Amino acid sequence: MLLVCSLFQITNFVSSFCVFSVDMSQQRTRSRNPFKILFTKKNNARLSPKLLSLLNNFETNLTVSIRELVPKDKNDIVSVSWMIQAMQSLCETHKSIRTLVKDLEVPVSDLEENFIYIFSDFSLKRELCNAFTSEIYHLEHGNLLLKFAFSKLETNSGNILQRWNQHMVSKNPSIENWGAVLSRLVESMDHHHHISKKGKKKYSAEGKVLLRVLYGVKVKTLYIFSVFDASFSGSSKNLFYLTIPKEMEELPWVQAFMELQNTINPEIKNTFLSDGFTVIKDLEAVETGVKKLYTAVQEGSVPILLVEPLEKSVIELSERFELVSKETRCLSKMVISARDALLESLWTKCAEELGVTLPTMVKSVNIEEKS
Repeated sequence: MLLVCSLFQITNFVSSFCVFSVDMSQQRTRSRNPFKILFTKKNNARLSPKLLSLLNNFETNLTVSIRELVPKDKNDIVSVSWMIQAMQSLCETHKSIRTLVKDLEVPVSDLEENFIYIFSDFSLKRELCNAFTSEIYHLEHGNLLLKFAFSKLETNSGNILQRWNQHMVSKNPSIENWGAVLSRLVESMDHHHHISKKGKKKYSAEGKVLLRVLYGVKVKTLYIFSVFDASFSGSSKNLFYLTIPKEMEELPWVQAFMELQNTINPEIKNTFLSDGFTVIKDLEAVETGVKKLYTAVQEGSVPILLVEPLEKSVIELSERFELVSKETRCLSKMVISARDALLESLWTKCAEELGVTLPTMVKSVNIEEKS
């Protein structure tokens, strides 16, 4: 009966792929401990050599990937180059999830209470990827205005520069929804916390490994998404500081993660004390150059020494934003791929445990591997 019920749930979920929308009246930035029973050294000792190797390899790679995102210099907080690197890192991490799911072969019963929340996480991540891509298009429109202004410096470039400023100050309407989506990701962590707190569910070794690595990935993803939110929205309201519970401090990636947010958060908050409209270093430099150019145009002079470096900066910024967009699209694809891998694993396990042949699942998208 349990397996039939689980199969029914999976089938309904695949067909509707609903996302639970929760109205959170208060932004929560504390990362609760959803899998308290999974993080003790005693549990590690019970894992088979194969599972222990899979877990250690994944968490080692996760640790390295987080450490590589710690800015070496204040000027890298937050640069477009860092944003490209962060999206590349998330893309690779989610690609690793897809591989891990296939290697683990998690029993269906392990995920009966969690799979809708896990899959909802994938959907929420994709929603934010689409939102970030939309904001990049918004910023790219500003770059097009500047390129047009450079071609009209002798005529009405002052008006175009004003239009650029108005465009950059105006906010993309979708930004208003980002906080709610991030809050729903935080809430799913609380859901797992309440389940584990009951202490009634006994997971297989494979299930423990999967849930443990998904938690680490969620912490990394949630924090980076909050940095992108702050960078694009011009507000630190949704910039998270995720605290790690004491019983989880021994996890290999925790120290690198704490260093990451302890390095980035103060610098972002200090930047917001200024009167600029962005914390993105490259865009901030362009803003300063445009102000100087506008003043020069108003005074009737257009010094070439001012125009040429600014024009070069705008071209480079466009190219870098395109790379951010490309890596964000890659992440969106890998999120779907990881979700499909988990669905396919559950589907196959259901068939094996029921002793029946189920129709082949149709994947959501064709995943194009990065060259």
